Amino acid sequence: MQFGKIRRTSGETAVVLIESGQVFTLDMSRSPDVATLADVLHAPNLLQTARELIDASTPPEPLANQTFLAPIDRQEIWAAGVTYKRSKIAREEESRGAAQFYDNVYSAARPELFMKATPERVVGPGLPVRVRADSKWSVPEPELALVVSPALKIVGYTIGNDMSARDIEGENPLYLPQAKIYKQSCAVGPVITPVETMPTLAEVEIRLIIRRSGDVAFEGTTTLAQMARTPESLVDWLGRENEFPNGVLLLTGTGIVPPDEFTLATGDEVTIRIGGIGVLINPVV
Repeated sequence: MQFGKIRRTSGETAVVLIESGQVFTLDMSRSPDVATLADVLHAPNLLQTARELIDASTPPEPLANQTFLAPIDRQEIWAAGVTYKRSKIAREEESRGAAQFYDNVYSAARPELFMKATPERVVGPGLPVRVRADSKWSVPEPELALVVSPALKIVGYTIGNDMSARDIEGENPLYLPQAKIYKQSCAVGPVITPVETMPTLAEVEIRLIIRRSGDVAFEGTTTLAQMARTPESLVDWLGRENEFPNGVLLLTGTGIVPPDEFTLATGDEVTIRIGGIGVLINPVV
């Protein structure tokens, strides 16, 4: 079972449940407490609530050819950094003067956490992610995204692409917000897999493929077993002295980093596959 948002040919947006290759429309009018996808995800009993909202008057549709939107509503998007050793090494290489700080945060109790995007800066499947015009070295960062309720409970998982201007951050770590937060700097989707139906995280593989003119320009894989921190610990730190009345999505860091000579270009296509969730594909502009 998975959840998402689709846009029909009429332009109407619908919240849907996906199961056995079929898409079931959820009728939000059936409950006074549910109006959005986030409301469904944050319900005390997610799976029961979803089944009760299935619109029996609308026949299920095939999964193929659906137009999925980013599966978010008003949630902020946050991110964790330096949670994989490969990421630690890359950050040290791009910013020699600050290498000690990346080394220290990798092993410290307190993680690196930062705001990544507001909903307006997020794009969904098939829509373009953007490279900053003032960056000459930008890469995608494929990441597991935690879907977290206002009560700071992990209720599901989706795929996130944390676009990053490595040259801007490498010039000075204080430029991190500019390297990370800008229009179309984050892609999320295509669907959300609830905790109850997700495979064991340590066994989940993340795969990144970047195509240029139809050819594979870079490909890499990692597994969630390589994460130096647990999702629960990241959420715990994020929730300290903070609150998220709309819930929050938390990107958990990347373990796949293209070589230093590689940078994204207009026309590239970024494909991120995470086991148990699906595939997120975005062109680059």
